[in-house]
Amino acid sequence: MSSYGTLMPTAARGFISSCRPTIREYPIVPVFSVIQQVRGLKNKGKGKSQPKPDRRGPKEFQQKNLKDMEQFALCDAMRYLRAFEVGRELTAVKYELHVRMRTRKDGPVIRNMIRFPHAVQTESRICVICPPGSKQAKEAIEAGAVLVGEDEVFEAVKAGQIDFDRCLAHPDSLPALNKAALGRILGPRGLMPSAKTGTVVEDVAARVEMLRGGTVYRERDAVIRLPIGQLGFSPEQLRDNLRTTIEQIKKDASGLNDRINKEVYEVVLSSSHGPGFSLNGEFKTDDSPETAFLTGL
Repeated sequence: MSSYGTLMPTAARGFISSCRPTIREYPIVPVFSVIQQVRGLKNKGKGKSQPKPDRRGPKEFQQKNLKDMEQFALCDAMRYLRAFEVGRELTAVKYELHVRMRTRKDGPVIRNMIRFPHAVQTESRICVICPPGSKQAKEAIEAGAVLVGEDEVFEAVKAGQIDFDRCLAHPDSLPALNKAALGRILGPRGLMPSAKTGTVVEDVAARVEMLRGGTVYRERDAVIRLPIGQLGFSPEQLRDNLRTTIEQIKKDASGLNDRINKEVYEVVLSSSHGPGFSLNGEFKTDDSPETAFLTGL
């Protein structure tokens, strides 16, 4: 029979072993299979029938309802604009037209040039890049161009002597123009000739005459902005230029694409330093002043 002293170590070992935590063995699962299960839970319930949200915004430019906006007759708008321009030179201040279009953001834009019944910028200085001594050069000078030629034009531009408001080019002079590399000088000023803007033409003399009596316009962000008259114009003169502009823009819109619906949404008249007045299409009202008071001084 064992003594009490010999049994103590054995009992202690049994007690300690009974207090140890039991270690369970779990199956080893590959990490790749766990990632696949997590992805499966994320995609659960998402079918192909659910369309993705369109975060690109509306496809058309947003426009307010004109019924909630106060609009003015042409003579009334001219009366307020002339009040804003009191004391300014009549030939320096211009009436400006803002034609808002109803159109798509990704659609084609309108760009063209127009000749008004009543010239707005009679003092436009036009430069023509064409072969010197050619028939086109002689006709451009007769039409009123202030600078004509090739090398003399290139030298003046590089020297910083840009004394013209418009620049045209004949197709025969395009190689010389490209070689002169004037794009970085004329481009930021909007004077670089380009076929897209209608400033590279065969008949430069006819385009010079047109530019001296009209202007070039282009649609930007669904709005076409252009000057249509001087502050000294009579309401009848401004009305004629306004009608010609709207008719031309409607023709431009109808000739773009049959699948693109582009139409005039709103017409706003402003001045060089005055606010804009939305026009309602009427010439005058019973409360409008006489047209003689809206002409000249």
